[in-house]
Amino acid sequence: MPDRLSALDASFLYVEDHATPMHVGGVAIFERPRSGFDYAHLLDLVGSRLPFLPRYRQRVLDVPGHLARPVWVDDVDFDLNYHVRRSALPQPGTDEQLFDLVARLMSRRLAPERPLWEAYFVEGLAGDRVALVTKTHQSVVDGIGTIDLGQLILDDAPAPPEPYEDTWTPRREPSRAQLVFDAVSEAVQRPGELVENVRSATNDALTSVGKVAETLGDVASTLRTVVNPAPQGPLNVRVSGGRLFSVVRTRLEDYRKIRAEHGGTVNDVILTAITGALREWLLSRGVNLTSTATVRALVPMAVRDEETAEYSTPALVGNQVAAYLVDLPVGEPNPVLRLQHVGHAMAEHLDSGRSVAARGLLKVSGFAPATLHSLGARAGGSLSGRIFNLMITNSPGPQEPVYAGEAKLIEMFPVMPLMRTQALAIGVTSYHGGVYFGLNGDRKAAFDVDLLGGMIEEALEELKGAHW
Repeated sequence: MPDRLSALDASFLYVEDHATPMHVGGVAIFERPRSGFDYAHLLDLVGSRLPFLPRYRQRVLDVPGHLARPVWVDDVDFDLNYHVRRSALPQPGTDEQLFDLVARLMSRRLAPERPLWEAYFVEGLAGDRVALVTKTHQSVVDGIGTIDLGQLILDDAPAPPEPYEDTWTPRREPSRAQLVFDAVSEAVQRPGELVENVRSATNDALTSVGKVAETLGDVASTLRTVVNPAPQGPLNVRVSGGRLFSVVRTRLEDYRKIRAEHGGTVNDVILTAITGALREWLLSRGVNLTSTATVRALVPMAVRDEETAEYSTPALVGNQVAAYLVDLPVGEPNPVLRLQHVGHAMAEHLDSGRSVAARGLLKVSGFAPATLHSLGARAGGSLSGRIFNLMITNSPGPQEPVYAGEAKLIEMFPVMPLMRTQALAIGVTSYHGGVYFGLNGDRKAAFDVDLLGGMIEEALEELKGAHW
């Protein structure tokens, strides 16, 4: 039987265009060890882990006439050096130069005729640091058969990577005749699917997304306000092909102190800091905010499968990522009241008994934020952008150091994709005492994304100094 893309995975290919590439990114910054960590080390590390990620050596092959969804086939010309690339920053190698490079890399689509991922080893960062920038298409990481590359190359202890020897033998690519035969055979059993496959591949993106929404089941059922469009404003415009990327670095202890003072969860405090920043950003854009004004965020959250173990990997990964809509109270001037509003909205989801708290996620063997950010993007990308203003993913990471080979990870920043009419996406990851924000903005509509990043820091300081 052919390894055919699911309807959801195929939709991410159908809706993609030059302005909305459908990949999830990540920026990991490492401290170079005394023993060294260079491009050759990274090639050995990634190459030695590829046997655990067979999808990363496969490409998408279309079926003639779109008689069926595309299939995954082994890339007979797979070239690790093509996918793992080398780059360097000009002196002095500042963070600003790195994030400008990230924005340019993330604005480019992945080559559809090759396996849908890339990694860039970036040298020249000040302070003897190196960075790894990854791009993975949303059709690749499903959390069941395939996890994110960032999850597999990080280990709990430093160790030199094993030398990579390419002994992989790809399977022969099916012929056009075989692809057609398989498609016709399936159509005989499910004749209605033939019409849907042709329609999905040829209609516009909105039609494709609408079809995919029908396949979501578990995700779509969590949305209580699907029929109500999101409030309109500067966050929702037709995006261009350019991107700007900015980051915010904060300390986890600050969120814990605010939680202890005012209640809620660390996630509530993070969302409240973002709410305060969005309030100031909208005011700076001249938006007139009433006291009841809101911005609707799609907040993907891992959920438990009640039929499996409480904190096992199969119970938390895969399609068990629910897309919750949260109305952020940007019209509320009091930071403590904003926190209470956010906490109340999130409590409704947590009270369902299926949402997983951060402490539960951290018990999952092999957990890495990269995979859950990818799964969150899948959940958000499969829904109509008309029902929310922006996507915010937050995945807790390990609070002990992790390593790529012998290089210690210092910081990690997610890069979430933009939808066709959404100018901003925010990813948040906590790691080793820090909370790191990655802000991906449209270069035209969110030209002041750096300003928004500074406002997140100010909103956090406001919460730290707030008293009831």
